[in-house]
Amino acid sequence: MTHPKPSFSLGMEEEYLLVDRATRDLVTDPPEGLMAACEARMGERVSPEFLRSQVEVGTNVCTDIPALRSEIAGLRGAVAEVAGDYDLAPIAASTHPFAAWTSQKHTDKQRYNVLARDMQALARRLVICAMHVHVGIEDDELRMDLMGQATYFLPHLLALSTSSPFWRGERTGLQSYRLAVFDELPRTGLPEIFESWAEYQRHLDILIRAGILEDATKIWWDIRPSARFPTLELRITDIPTRLEDSVCIAALFVCTLRMLYRLKRNNQRWRCYANMLVQENRWRAQRYGLDQGLVDFGRGEILPYAELLEELLDLVKQDAEELGCAREVAHARTILQRGTSAHRQLATYQAALADGCDPHAALQRVVDHLAAETVADL
Repeated sequence: MTHPKPSFSLGMEEEYLLVDRATRDLVTDPPEGLMAACEARMGERVSPEFLRSQVEVGTNVCTDIPALRSEIAGLRGAVAEVAGDYDLAPIAASTHPFAAWTSQKHTDKQRYNVLARDMQALARRLVICAMHVHVGIEDDELRMDLMGQATYFLPHLLALSTSSPFWRGERTGLQSYRLAVFDELPRTGLPEIFESWAEYQRHLDILIRAGILEDATKIWWDIRPSARFPTLELRITDIPTRLEDSVCIAALFVCTLRMLYRLKRNNQRWRCYANMLVQENRWRAQRYGLDQGLVDFGRGEILPYAELLEELLDLVKQDAEELGCAREVAHARTILQRGTSAHRQLATYQAALADGCDPHAALQRVVDHLAAETVADL
């Protein structure tokens, strides 16, 4: 069966935490004028998130990675400028280093009120942020097919993004503690593998008829067919603190999908591995990030992440060149060399302790570091 060529258009959503510049803690009650000021600057591209201490931005549809970078940089900068007028700062990190989830308040909005009612303590713990990347794949059947194949690469992308090593003032020992929090919700984690769009729709309709879901927006898998757009949506990643890291991961994602489409066009495909195998690499990326490698299922052994990254970069080399994002994709090597946000947060914390700071002051220094890095690449 021949599928129409996808547009491979792009969109990105980022969620930020709002911190008080003086205390470095989350702002549980942001000034009433803040969101109105953001909307005046950014229109529908900015919105409140589940918690009042969060703000979400979303780009328009972009035709390529340079356009995506330009737009998300403008949105980050606008949020930072507006927040600064209120002595606040956004931080692009998937958890706050020391904030207590018990102190947070959710946004008074119908969808969020229902989420809070249905999920109870699980929702109240959602002091987490993420980055989502949409790639335009307009054909339903192709979108479902590529979702199943792309699942293999999700741990590779997660490892490049980690930014949540702390939770409530403690080192968690995980590079992405955000996933531990988010996985408590239903309908999260790796997606089911479906043979067709119709099969997916049949399963979805069962839950809708039962009154469990209103629609597919409440399926929160690591990768999913968007309920609002003809896109595949990457959801597994933490939000990288450095803008260039976010752009790199978006570029790798779209190039991976294009590579899989190219294989399919030549009557080839990537092998779909059982979730029990991919789940192990997901856990390793969550726990160790880039540091301890992932399992090569064909060889049956753990390989260094650097080796697996080079394999991925070689796989998508043609696609990166044709999509005009070879430089952004190659930035993955820079992430590997200097570490992710999680590495830098931990290093900042240890340096502060070595300077004589007590643990809380050291965590405050981590917040300052995050606030600076969030706008460093604009």
